[in-house]
Amino acid sequence: MPENYRWAESLLAQGDPLGALQVLTPLLTAEATFSVRLLAARAYYHSAQLGRAEQLLTELIESDPTDHYTRFLLGRTLERAGRRPESVRHFRLAAALSPSPDYAEALARVC
Repeated sequence: MPENYRWAESLLAQGDPLGALQVLTPLLTAEATFSVRLLAARAYYHSAQLGRAEQLLTELIESDPTDHYTRFLLGRTLERAGRRPESVRHFRLAAALSPSPDYAEALARVC
């Protein structure tokens, strides 16, 4: 698992989210850890599969509602899908959970 995870991470960093998803697909069915599912959600987001990203991120938030990055990425996904009013809640929570300038900037952008 670690080799494939790192390989998928590398593909995503190189701008190949579809390649990353190909590598992650077996891990999603066999070893669906939080980190594998979050990496898949990032790949879905970057490949404009926003419905899949939203579904996976919503599941991740249900399992850990205090994960600030997951909240931020769900906010970005909703914003990108043209659902700014829905994104505000997730940006607010992300900003409250972690003092990241990216979170504050995203919140200011949608409010």
